[in-house]
Amino acid sequence: MNKILRHTLIATLAAASLGAWAQSPSRLKVEDAWVRGTVAQQKATGAFMRLTAERELRLLSARSPVAGVVEIHEMALNDGIMRMRAVPGLALPAGKTVELKPGGYHVMLLDLKAPVSAGQQVPLTLLLEGQDGRREQVELQLPVRALNAQTMGQGHQPYPSGGHMH
Repeated sequence: MNKILRHTLIATLAAASLGAWAQSPSRLKVEDAWVRGTVAQQKATGAFMRLTAERELRLLSARSPVAGVVEIHEMALNDGIMRMRAVPGLALPAGKTVELKPGGYHVMLLDLKAPVSAGQQVPLTLLLEGQDGRREQVELQLPVRALNAQTMGQGHQPYPSGGHMH
């Protein structure tokens, strides 16, 4: 590996280990990101996290190699019935934390290719768009929590490897 590439990789890993802002024009902070584990025949699960954008962004979509389909979903109570539906995107207002959590907005991983279990890491790519129309990708590795694990708010840990923007 050449010296410049090695130094770039070391700097990227050092920045990522801080769990702070992803290095990009959008400066997206990802905290407490995780995926709910599944049982053997289960074909869907959710990914959850807190997102804080330094400037206004829109989460357009997500993708993962573990799922055939990945969608941004909203769960809402309508006429006394809890309903889940795909949404075309999610606004990330500047400086405000948007929580993707069970029972609210979340990322759905559908048509899973295999079960996911506690201890695994699930790759997830977020596609973002700024007000200027520029699109960026955030590459994440989300830990899988056991199916019956506590929901968010347990420790408020920043995303362990930051997020890499491309």
